Amino acid sequence: MTQHLSMPIEAADRAVANRRKRSAAQRSEMWYAYLFILPMVIGYIAFLLGPIITSFYMSLTDWSLVKESTFIGLANYRKLMFHDPVFWDTAWNTLYFTICLVPLNIMMTLGLALLMQKAIPGISFFRTAIFTPVVTSIVVWAVVWKYILATDNGVLNIVLRMFGIEGHAWLYDMKLAIPVIVVVTLLKGLGMNMVIFIAALQDVPKMYYEAARIDGSSPWQTFRNVTLPLISPSIFLVTIITMIGSLKVFGQIFVMTDGGPGTSTYVFVYYIYQQAYKIFQFGYASSIAFVLFFIILALTILQWFGRKKWVHYED
Repeated sequence: MTQHLSMPIEAADRAVANRRKRSAAQRSEMWYAYLFILPMVIGYIAFLLGPIITSFYMSLTDWSLVKESTFIGLANYRKLMFHDPVFWDTAWNTLYFTICLVPLNIMMTLGLALLMQKAIPGISFFRTAIFTPVVTSIVVWAVVWKYILATDNGVLNIVLRMFGIEGHAWLYDMKLAIPVIVVVTLLKGLGMNMVIFIAALQDVPKMYYEAARIDGSSPWQTFRNVTLPLISPSIFLVTIITMIGSLKVFGQIFVMTDGGPGTSTYVFVYYIYQQAYKIFQFGYASSIAFVLFFIILALTILQWFGRKKWVHYED
């Protein structure tokens, strides 16, 4: 009888010992996991979180290279909101650029993806040709287009004169400067979004198209009711990254117009550069940078919550 009672007790002891061994192994794995992610955490703190906190503090000072830094609270933010008309011109130019670029980019890249997904002879050449500008340096791309759009000896105006059409000062017209930069940016960025849309279109199961064909749907009805809902997560992704990229535009404006004529192509990042590295007002430049940061954050959050109404089949 005593022997029968001792057996469950020994089994329980072995189970407790096994749990302790497993717990020790789990703790060991946990510490190894922390050890592996430690470099990433250190890099994040040193190169991202630290500079962000430092920049925010800088935005609360009047720090420049010619005098010592002084804490001035929210004075920089009050200045840009109520006493700096160039800031509002800059905000409008950035908004104008974004409103023009994002819808055009999405419509053109989706249209190109619908054409380029078809397996026809020579399609790889066209895909490569459209994608090539994506891997080209933005500075090189902007310099080439600056020569193409030059007023007197630009390629575009020379071609127009061959047909008896008077050329235009494309980069020196205050009304045309932003649209011209939009076109140049659009042509450079088509390839990346087109590739994303091609991948999304090729991932749509063919049985849905077959069912739509049997039901007698027209091509437009099939596109609207089958294709668009199924690729809506990719449209959402493209919208987010294109919008953020357009709000941070800088290189092409710096090379092609240098913010001009006047302030007609001042955008946020260019104005930050101008305040920090031409006027050396690092504190004020930091405050503009944080305004841009909060605008991007707010728009991204807005789109994230708004996606529930039009993005379908999210995993």
